[in-house]
Amino acid sequence: MTDVAIVGAGPNGLAAGVVMARAGLSVEVFEAEHAIGGGSRSMELLEPDHRHDVCSAVHPMALASPFFRDFALSDRVPFVVPALSYANPLDGGRAGLAYRDLGRTAMGLGKDGQSWRRLMRPLVQHIEGVVDTGLNSFLRVPRNPVAAAFLGRATLEQGTPLWGLRFSTEEAAALFTGVAAHAVSPLPTLAAAGAGLTLGALAHTVGWPIPVGGSQALVDAMAEDIRAHGGRIHTGRPITSVSEFDGARAVLLDVSPRVAADLARDRLPQRYLSALEGFRYGDGACKVDFILSGPVPWANEEVRSAGTVHAGGSRREVAASEADVASGRHPEKPYVLVSQPSVFDFTRAPHGRQILWTYCHVPNGSTRDMTEAIVRQIERFAPGFRDVVVRSHVMTAADLEQYNANYVGGDFSGGAVTIPQLLARPSFGPNPWRMPVDGLYLCSASTPPGPGVHGMGGYHAARLALKDVFGLPVPELGMRR
Repeated sequence: MTDVAIVGAGPNGLAAGVVMARAGLSVEVFEAEHAIGGGSRSMELLEPDHRHDVCSAVHPMALASPFFRDFALSDRVPFVVPALSYANPLDGGRAGLAYRDLGRTAMGLGKDGQSWRRLMRPLVQHIEGVVDTGLNSFLRVPRNPVAAAFLGRATLEQGTPLWGLRFSTEEAAALFTGVAAHAVSPLPTLAAAGAGLTLGALAHTVGWPIPVGGSQALVDAMAEDIRAHGGRIHTGRPITSVSEFDGARAVLLDVSPRVAADLARDRLPQRYLSALEGFRYGDGACKVDFILSGPVPWANEEVRSAGTVHAGGSRREVAASEADVASGRHPEKPYVLVSQPSVFDFTRAPHGRQILWTYCHVPNGSTRDMTEAIVRQIERFAPGFRDVVVRSHVMTAADLEQYNANYVGGDFSGGAVTIPQLLARPSFGPNPWRMPVDGLYLCSASTPPGPGVHGMGGYHAARLALKDVFGLPVPELGMRR
């Protein structure tokens, strides 16, 4: 008999496992796939010795998430942190460049430099409060009201048509639009602006780190800690009902609301079941991984040193692309998110080779291969890109759901990122991780704070379960020295 059963060995499920095992409880984690990781898995997709991140690749929250900070992740996993966090190339060899150094970023934006500085500086100065606000339930009083006020004011500006009043250059406007588009949402919206401002502020503080060896290193570190504290992890072990855990005192589900409804249908009250079944999923992604014979030949030399590139063009073009997706259309000129990890991490590919990670947004459930559209868009800003492509591997939105049942229709965000669904994710209340059944909790990206590799869904749910079920305090999570 086990104290705690956890369904799903993604970042949130493993974070919950770390907390519970550290508290001295017996923990078992069950993963349907034959490898742990979920959204943080790395593998050789195309050729031996070429290591690709299947889903997430760059981790702005890895050094900022309260869970990862308590867990001392940076002491367990080596990271490289590019000086140039992200770039937004434009036609004619121009680009907006977001360095970790806010001052350097502002200098590069010319007459919009002071406007960028005024937007970002209050968030940078209160970054811990900004992260705390963004990585918790929005239905609680923020611990840092000043940071929340700065974030709220900037969100109201950049999430509405007012965003057109701040910047006069294409470089600055595109630089913010590219980071806001991570939310897979029409632009401008409040939810996308909040996400973009948080990610942008992190780019100017802790940076956007890349784990050496791949994203798998993050989940491997958590799994190792669970096992070191007596926990067990079972792979290739799908669960069909929570009744399989009738002996467990607490069950935590790192699954989508749709899967949670199936697992606990006979135990959930109808009102809550209706909330799970009515949960709305967002649009998806088509992911294309490349092996290259050399670096991407970006027309702007500085873009070659960016960890992340937003290859979508101008603000107007990115907004039009996201509007197409929201309307159920596949954009001809998609917003392409690009990571070039092997520029910084030489363990990813043999000498002389590079790997490239890309995706573009597509309608939910899409089966269309967007490889050619992605190649065209990169070629637009990096003439000669086709000539360095050795091989590619595509996962359509439908393929992403086959890879991970929590990615419904290819929605890797765990649900549409909208204000209503950030307030009720998937139910309305101050503790949405607690399901209306004693000892049952939901801890996936479909709970606050939502998408991203931060472990906070699992952290919040585990803390609640420790209090509700076991009457235990949150244990120390850091490494002993």
